[in-house]
Amino acid sequence: MQASAAPSSRTSADGAGWRCRAPGSFEELIPPGEPRFSWLRPSVLWRSRNDVIARLFGDPSDRVRRRWLEALREGGADPLRFIGRPQETFSFLLLGDTGEGDKSQYAVVPGALKAGGDTDFMIIASDVIYPVGSANDYPNKFFRPYQGYPGPIFAVPGNHDWYDNLGGFMRIFCGVSGRPDPGPWRGPFRAVARLLWRHPDTPDEAALDEARKLRGAPGQQADQPAPYWAIDTPSLRVIGIDTGILGGIDREQGEWLRRVSAGPTPKLLVTGKPIHVDAKHHPGPIEGGGTVDEIVRDPANNYVAAIGGDIHNYQRYPVRVGERVIEYIVSGGGGAFMHATHTIPRQTAVDEDDFRCYPLRGDSLSFYSRLYGRALRLRRLLELSPEQAAAVVARRLDLEPTRAGQGGVHVSVRVRAVAWLLGVPRGHRRRRLRLPVHKAIQRFRSEVADWDTPPFFKSFLRVDVAPGRLRIRCYAATGCLEHELRPPLEDELRIVLPRAQGEPLPA
Repeated sequence: MQASAAPSSRTSADGAGWRCRAPGSFEELIPPGEPRFSWLRPSVLWRSRNDVIARLFGDPSDRVRRRWLEALREGGADPLRFIGRPQETFSFLLLGDTGEGDKSQYAVVPGALKAGGDTDFMIIASDVIYPVGSANDYPNKFFRPYQGYPGPIFAVPGNHDWYDNLGGFMRIFCGVSGRPDPGPWRGPFRAVARLLWRHPDTPDEAALDEARKLRGAPGQQADQPAPYWAIDTPSLRVIGIDTGILGGIDREQGEWLRRVSAGPTPKLLVTGKPIHVDAKHHPGPIEGGGTVDEIVRDPANNYVAAIGGDIHNYQRYPVRVGERVIEYIVSGGGGAFMHATHTIPRQTAVDEDDFRCYPLRGDSLSFYSRLYGRALRLRRLLELSPEQAAAVVARRLDLEPTRAGQGGVHVSVRVRAVAWLLGVPRGHRRRRLRLPVHKAIQRFRSEVADWDTPPFFKSFLRVDVAPGRLRIRCYAATGCLEHELRPPLEDELRIVLPRAQGEPLPA
């Protein structure tokens, strides 16, 4: 039974969680003695170094992925088979960027179970486990938080899952173990890349066996063939792709994607890297030529939506492509620290009135002003109320405040200065000089920069599919008790799906 939605952040500050009446019950789910996760520890940053190495010396994801598929085939599996589901009517939860294992992840769980405990399956879109996708982090960052979800869980890996050479992900989701070597690198610094590359942890088999019991019911078991997959139903084909560390896909995966995308069946793409995000377009290169977005935009393939994680908030871009509209969605608010939305400029690719984001730009600015004010001990100088933040964002971007009652707030020189300093753009322009708000919690070197109290501004999606109909709802998870019981509905869209019954599966 779905819970009725509470008022959202678009209607009130209470809906945003700014006046939390009581903290949620999620803290009871966190295992006792679990160390507090922080991106500010040097050890965490060092363990995450493979992202930097991949950008400097080349991303080995394509080579390693090919070796994983070879290992699956050697074990007698078909990594390119379909996941078949005969139901025409079904639903699923979608959470992106989940696994920090701290309060911000567990705060999502009660509301997700309330709004989506009756769904048929769950999908995790990107970065199942932080910081490095280690198999040894799965007990407390995957099995424990989702032990109460009754259905199977599928996933597409994110860049952090790849920092373990995808070892933890493949073991848990695809049932294959190994430690494929990423080499050889090319170029004059290949020896340096090999020396610095972080190799996978040795799994604690006893701990993993014990953790699997938390999701040991027959109905909770997924049958995921590979790190990329397709769930085929009569009403909609859900396709998940593996974008490695830097956002591209290999040649074999590209050929597979073109094949499973063909035909009139309506399709929804789930990807580790979003295609439209922060008012930028990232089409996703395919090894050997072409892009993921070219496949999505091809009218013959009949895509209706593309959902990606990686960026830790919610954004929606209804992009007109010829005579139709494709919904490009960012859904990365499933548990990791929040990425700012107030740095997103006024839209040009879509109409600003059609663009949606959560948190709202004003709430994001207020959140980060409090974070920096607390960290720098300059609260009186830097902190902005939600009303002040909404007013200055509206002024700089020439927008109307979203929430009623936010107009008419005096925008002082101090408020304007804080907005400029924290990166609120002017019109379509971006400011180069600003504090590093986009990934502040990773870049700002202070333990107090971690935000462990409501509102968390997390989110998750519920997707309902029926013949001819697709409904996508974005719910908020603030960490407040009232929002665990009635998750606020932040966005909703309905898409008409053409019928395509009887279409044979591609060979």
